[in-house]
Amino acid sequence: MWLRPEEVLLKNALKLWVTQKSSGYFVLQRRRGHGDGGGRFTGRLVGALDAVLDSNARVAPFRILLQVPGSPVYSAIACGELLNGSEVYWAIATGATLEEINQHWEWLEQNLLHTLSVFDNKEDIVSFVKGKVKALIAEETRSKLAEQEEDPEKFREALVKFEARFNFPEAEKLITYYSCCCWKGKVPRQGWLYLSINHLCFYSFFLGKELKLLVPWVDVQKLERTSNVFMTDIIRITTSSKERDFSMFLNIDEAFRIMEQLADITLRRLLDNEVFELDPSLQDPTQITKRDLEARAQKEFFRAFFRLPGKEKLHEVADCSLWTPFNRCHTAGRMYTSDSYICFASKESGCCNVLIPLREVASIEKMEDTSLLPNPIIISIRSKMAFQFIELKDRDSLVENLLLRLKQVNASNPVHYNCLEKKETHSLVFRSTCVFSDCESRDLVIAASQSEDKSDGEKNSHLLNAEALRSVFHRSESESFDFRMSREQIKERLWNDHFAEYGRTVCMFRTEKIRKLVAMGIPESLRGKLWLLFSDAVTDLDSHPGYYGNLVEASMGKCCMATEEIERDLHRSLPEHPAFQNETGIAALRRVLTAYAHRNPKIGYCQSMNILTSVLLLYAKEEEAFWLLVAVCERMLPDYFNHRVIGAQVDQSVFEELIKERLPELAEHMKDLSTLASISLSWFLTLFLNIMPLESAVNVVDCFFYDGIKAIFQLGLAILEANAVELCNSKDDGHALMILSRFLDHVKNEESPLPPIGNHQAFFIDDQEPCQVTEIADLLRDSYEKFGDQSVEQIEHMRYKHRIRVLQSHEDTTKQNVLRVVIPDVSILPEELEELYDLFKREHLMSCYWQWMSPGIQRHDPSRPYAEQYRIDSQQFTNLYKLVSPWTCGEHTKVLAERTFRLLDENMDSLIEFKGFASCLDVMYNGEMNEKINLLYRLHIPPALTENERDSQSPLKNPLLSTSRPLVFGKANGDAIDYQKQLKQMLKDLAKEKDAKTEKEMPKMSQREFIQFCKTLYSMFHEDPEENYLYQAIATVTTLLLQIGEVGQRSSSSGSGSDEFTEDLQPEASASDQDTVFTDTVKTTQKETQSLPVTEGNWIISLEQILASLLTEQSLVNFFEKPLELKSKLENAKLNQYSLKTNGMSYQSLAEQLKLNTE
Repeated sequence: MWLRPEEVLLKNALKLWVTQKSSGYFVLQRRRGHGDGGGRFTGRLVGALDAVLDSNARVAPFRILLQVPGSPVYSAIACGELLNGSEVYWAIATGATLEEINQHWEWLEQNLLHTLSVFDNKEDIVSFVKGKVKALIAEETRSKLAEQEEDPEKFREALVKFEARFNFPEAEKLITYYSCCCWKGKVPRQGWLYLSINHLCFYSFFLGKELKLLVPWVDVQKLERTSNVFMTDIIRITTSSKERDFSMFLNIDEAFRIMEQLADITLRRLLDNEVFELDPSLQDPTQITKRDLEARAQKEFFRAFFRLPGKEKLHEVADCSLWTPFNRCHTAGRMYTSDSYICFASKESGCCNVLIPLREVASIEKMEDTSLLPNPIIISIRSKMAFQFIELKDRDSLVENLLLRLKQVNASNPVHYNCLEKKETHSLVFRSTCVFSDCESRDLVIAASQSEDKSDGEKNSHLLNAEALRSVFHRSESESFDFRMSREQIKERLWNDHFAEYGRTVCMFRTEKIRKLVAMGIPESLRGKLWLLFSDAVTDLDSHPGYYGNLVEASMGKCCMATEEIERDLHRSLPEHPAFQNETGIAALRRVLTAYAHRNPKIGYCQSMNILTSVLLLYAKEEEAFWLLVAVCERMLPDYFNHRVIGAQVDQSVFEELIKERLPELAEHMKDLSTLASISLSWFLTLFLNIMPLESAVNVVDCFFYDGIKAIFQLGLAILEANAVELCNSKDDGHALMILSRFLDHVKNEESPLPPIGNHQAFFIDDQEPCQVTEIADLLRDSYEKFGDQSVEQIEHMRYKHRIRVLQSHEDTTKQNVLRVVIPDVSILPEELEELYDLFKREHLMSCYWQWMSPGIQRHDPSRPYAEQYRIDSQQFTNLYKLVSPWTCGEHTKVLAERTFRLLDENMDSLIEFKGFASCLDVMYNGEMNEKINLLYRLHIPPALTENERDSQSPLKNPLLSTSRPLVFGKANGDAIDYQKQLKQMLKDLAKEKDAKTEKEMPKMSQREFIQFCKTLYSMFHEDPEENYLYQAIATVTTLLLQIGEVGQRSSSSGSGSDEFTEDLQPEASASDQDTVFTDTVKTTQKETQSLPVTEGNWIISLEQILASLLTEQSLVNFFEKPLELKSKLENAKLNQYSLKTNGMSYQSLAEQLKLNTE
């Protein structure tokens, strides 16, 4: 395969490679140990090394190198090795086989070899070959992309047009394209919409008028399907400055889905890298394809629907029918298979769902194909249940893949069975994922755990609670206790009957009937075990024997920020419950929270985790509670428990939309729903555990473990509907909060055997009217009946949309906080500073677009202080400097920018923050003259100016100025001024100021540094309207300063004072000297060349001397004090910023695109 040309050092590589062929320009080499039958010892050693290396690290056995004519050339091949020659070459192709590499060699011989002889120098040859190889790679890439599309030829054509019209770098990969209309006001423009990995682009050419739009995904603030007065179905894209409507798609559903995916991936990759990790297949954005996006959408729906771990990879999706014995028929649906699960979902929502962990599967068999049972398979599980699937189209391939994955799962987690004692046969035990109802109960024992040292097990087990805290600290009241227990017994019998018909393991049939049982409230004795089954935490528990005990042992005693927060919150966790009024409950809570913080440092510990864990410990054993917490934090409520609680805010935003859809009257009355959203945040974070009385809230948790976040959404809507009239009549936000708090505090559970436990939400005034009591079972039933039709797929789509809004809201908060810190310290107008921040941020993001492998993409860290979240490196700073700095110096601009960056990079981490960048620009635009000169001075001394800087290695081969020139210059009116007396007085004044100063002095400037300083000043004056006057003025000042430096040097060497200065100066000057103050470097005489001091070590000049000398020339004072306008620079920068990143994009073309985009 062709490679991007990269340099190869051959000095130490000759022992690893053998030359097969050689021409004047190319060399074909074979790696030792490949294809030579073993050969000598070196060949065998290299071959063995390559064989044991990981496949990703192995080196291809064949390669082609480009050698440069003009450097020492390869000699003839002797003994199969290179005898002499150039040490640096370029690798341009590799091959796994001799046939493959020979094809590339033949192409080079036929197409390039004869052409290269016409070039005159080696640089042209290297450039030509590199260009050809890159073109071959680009063509191969286009072909591969095109082959993945339904119509490869059309996609290849669209790709060529996309590259020509928008001229992005090669890394900007086109995903797909659509024909559509873009609405500009009331006028539709028909054209082509191109969706790439970082941008949405639109191109139209109609009636001789060209329209180009370019919208980065990271700028999108809202993406929605809506309608306007002309079209009923349009896609609207909103940025901070503009709304764009697109319509008349052939397949608007697909287009919107792809746009959702791309916006979500890009925003999370660039703005939310705190917790978001792309799938391995999408780690490299340039590898994303349309098929990948569609597969990712399906995989995320699968994981959300069945609430599976994020690492689960979806393999097959197949339409089929499942035999459901409870209604004695086959139920149509879809089978999903992943790494560790086989899942089934009926086409009719809620009819029947099944979750089968592969570790529970005993066998997978194909049955005989008949007309009644087409393409059937039987999946038997270890609890002596079997699932029959029919109508599987690709049955053979599916079964083969399932058996392979089953073998892998069993190899990693082998299982054995131990019969339990007879007395446990009929008890409702859920110690593993398989508990039998119609046969003798068995307990799964992991084989690996049998070999563990018993002493270790005993050492850990005595630390952990073997029972749920509820059973140890159960309080009962004699009054109505018997009635409540009888209700519990009735519930247990109902569940027992259900288990007999639908199964009692994690593989049970999940139907509408079980949902109704859950809404009634799970019996206290079964609650913890059913939570384990519904969340599938039981699979994690049985797959990791001893994991929690080892984690507890490893984490206890270690102190960090998380442990400090945990200790602070331990005694705030259900303090009314007796289980947490003693050390037993507190210690268990500490162990679980600390172990989880140790397991997942990204989350660590967040507030509300203590409340949730406390309740889990009441109903589950300590180890089970840990795995339930893992399931909630990592699968059921992703992104909830971190310092930004992005997931909870996204669901708050989704909840607002649901209020508008389902409760329009309430939404109309309460124009600002943010109040309800802020109230509801604690509902989502604590699952109502800290909002309702505990005996009622646990019923909500029952529904949550069965239905996921959907249960919280529908319950929230039911609560608002129950209080809609009062909320509409509420006077203010505080009144609305009081209404909801009173209602929730009076949600009771009369059937619970638990005694009432106080609730901190009851803060309303005692003399108010008593609030009506609401039964939790009635409230849950209403939530399912009125709002239970919301599907998981709809919720996931809304999450996509609102995640964009939430992330952009965080970006706005970051921006406002940064500006609030910077504004008091600078004189730049706030609106201009805001635009400058946008440029700064965009520069960082653009490097992330096309240099994703660089560390730049890691630099946005939302966990850092606001001012440190976006930082730029030297190259990015140089780009910005060229765009917005008023001190442009032609070719010298880049050098000055690099020096400025080194000056601002005080902590030497090669990154600078916005505050430093803005402060520097503020001095350039709004600083006083002495501040500007001070900055220029610091740019020409260390650390800004370095010893090895390429621009200062040889400052001036010929001097610009002569120090022997007399200091008498003519003025415009013919008068002459003698500066000798002024100079003497100046030195005396500066000496007095120096003694009076108490602050730290600026380091003195050497002659090498001073000449660089002069060079910068000359470059700054280029193309200024007063250029000639400025050159004369700076020549005067520079000559003066050179002589001051010489005087200082002589004084330091002879010990004489400054009083001798006038004796060293020439008192006369000719008229011609006045015309040749600024001498060209080429025309400088040899006498002038020799006039520069040879010993630079003692030649120094101070900032005060430079500033005082510059103040003697009014033209220089005017130059540094003239007002500068930043706004025009910012406008130009917004149009021109992309041109510095793209390959050859013309300024006019890009300016047109971006101007149209902001219209």
